[in-house]
Amino acid sequence: MERDDIFQSLEDAIIEGDTVKATETAKSAVESGIDPLDAVENGMAKGMEVVGERFECGDAYLPELMMAGDAFKAAMEILKPELLRQKKATKEVGTVLLASVKGDLHSIGKNILANVLETHGFTVIDAGVDNSALQIIEEAQKSSAQAIGLSALMTTTMPAQREVIEALKELGLREQYRVIVGGGPVTQEWADEIEADGYGQNAVQAVELLKQLVA
Repeated sequence: MERDDIFQSLEDAIIEGDTVKATETAKSAVESGIDPLDAVENGMAKGMEVVGERFECGDAYLPELMMAGDAFKAAMEILKPELLRQKKATKEVGTVLLASVKGDLHSIGKNILANVLETHGFTVIDAGVDNSALQIIEEAQKSSAQAIGLSALMTTTMPAQREVIEALKELGLREQYRVIVGGGPVTQEWADEIEADGYGQNAVQAVELLKQLVA
């Protein structure tokens, strides 16, 4: 397959939740000498964006979201050895804590970002899902993170992103951390409203933003 065909096949595999197709196409990417990060960014991540948008609009449901996540993981199993090899040749950038906020049980977007951050030299601390503001702050302090990434995949959980920032202010810790927000329904306008340090529409944007903020 040609380079663009591989990217399209990876995107389709994620959208279809087809683990076999995801695995075989990831193997083709490796055999073709494609940069695994390009495969993630230009194929798999785009597929997850489509599924995430469908989920937010009510055109897809949790089973489809989980199937897409399984397909993503299957492809990552093939790409990960090469990604790890690249990380070893990358200068350590900083430590980022990633967390899905209180009430949000979704982790796929957060997991994509974690993988891409690691390939760019970041140490990633994954706090998991359904984290209260205090849980996130405690984990950030414990891990000596320089930045916090807050994920919310539903409009109903977006206010919890604001709660983390407000809690940091109340505790006198706001200046210690760069806070970025993301997730399907999140926008730059929302990030500005809650006084986040930035917004990542996708994993690639989030990585570049964090590079600037941590530097």
